[in-house]
Amino acid sequence: MNTTATSDATDARLFMILHGPVLPTLAKLTLPVIAVIAAQTFVAILEAYWVSRLGTDAVAGVSLVLPVFVLMGTMSNGGIGGGVSAAVSRALGAGRRDDANALVWHAIIVALAFGALFTGLAVLGGRSLYGAMGGTGAVLDNALRYSDWVFGGACLIWVVNLLGSAMRGAGEVRLPALVSLAGAALLIPLSPVLIFGFGPVPALGVAGAGLATLIFYGGALVIYLRYLTSGKGALTLNRSSFEARLLKAILGVGLISAAGTLIASLTAVALTGTVGLVGSAAVAGYGIASRVDSLLVPLLFGLGSGVVTMVGVATGAGDVARARQVAWRAAMFAFIATQLIGIVVGVRPDLWMSLFTGEPEVLAVGSSYLRIAGPFYGFVGAGLLLYFASQGFSRMFWPFIAGAVRLAVTAGGAFWLQTLGLPLEQVFWAVALGTVIFGVINAFGFYRVS
Repeated sequence: MNTTATSDATDARLFMILHGPVLPTLAKLTLPVIAVIAAQTFVAILEAYWVSRLGTDAVAGVSLVLPVFVLMGTMSNGGIGGGVSAAVSRALGAGRRDDANALVWHAIIVALAFGALFTGLAVLGGRSLYGAMGGTGAVLDNALRYSDWVFGGACLIWVVNLLGSAMRGAGEVRLPALVSLAGAALLIPLSPVLIFGFGPVPALGVAGAGLATLIFYGGALVIYLRYLTSGKGALTLNRSSFEARLLKAILGVGLISAAGTLIASLTAVALTGTVGLVGSAAVAGYGIASRVDSLLVPLLFGLGSGVVTMVGVATGAGDVARARQVAWRAAMFAFIATQLIGIVVGVRPDLWMSLFTGEPEVLAVGSSYLRIAGPFYGFVGAGLLLYFASQGFSRMFWPFIAGAVRLAVTAGGAFWLQTLGLPLEQVFWAVALGTVIFGVINAFGFYRVS
């Protein structure tokens, strides 16, 4: 093992993050993460297709579990994972490599704790939760079968996600990207084999889909551990003594960020429920239109992961001016990109809606949403990027306030307007207002803390 070469490569990477041109450097950190997101999205769509071949009960059962599973993924990657990335990047920026390495071990401890929590909640409360969501009979049986597998391996999933977050915080994005792409290639044939059976492999149904997911994470864990214990990367995993200050460095950012992801999920759920009061066509129209929002968020997460690293390294090195420069330029880029997308779908909502439906009532609702909310997408883009920049600064109060106010204005306002019997257009204006407030509060908050 050539430790000098490894140290030189790490120093070169940190120099690039601190002194390289902002947008090209951000692109190098971001593009591999976006590739990961694209691969994971493709696999999720493909798995949904295979499960759909098992019948309506199987699809409905897995659908009950997916919101909770997605919430866990969001919390482990963008919530607590954001805290890990920020802590590692600040430590490396300050030249505290021993702390950065020790943070990897602490991240594993945190991952095991949260993984065990999710497993316990799923085992003890799964039947009640999925039942409350409408699961009965064969649908509930399928939900529990799938849930037992994916949440039975929650510790495994959390450890992999937090180790990936630690590597992203060190600017090492290539390995997680390669692992995810290789995993996607593996799951393409593996999922249908486990779901439907092949040769000596029995048909496992929805349990096969869960097992395929755990096999991917198991393989990823082996690769990550071998790499992190080899001494070839910017981080080295060694068992270290427990230090409260390092745990605080992770959770001080991570817990508030995780609460923010929960608020975002509650906003989406509450708004869907409000629209659902109008009828199934309204839900379908809103659901199709809001998929544009759902596609933007993962792309912004990819960009945001690079912002966390660059801002964290800069603040750790004491270069606050560089951190501000990165944050504002990234926010402006995100604003322009998402605003252009919003204007296009706002002016021509049929370009999107016609891909999924031809029913006039569904088209009308979805088109109305995009015409009203689309022109304000830029505030979501800028707001989320400044949210990630705040993670790098380890200042999460204002982003939390922004999310809470958005929940109150968007979901609360929409529900209030709906109870007054006003048309859906008024409800969608509440969404637009909440979006603007979210972006403005995040901008104001970042200006204050930086």
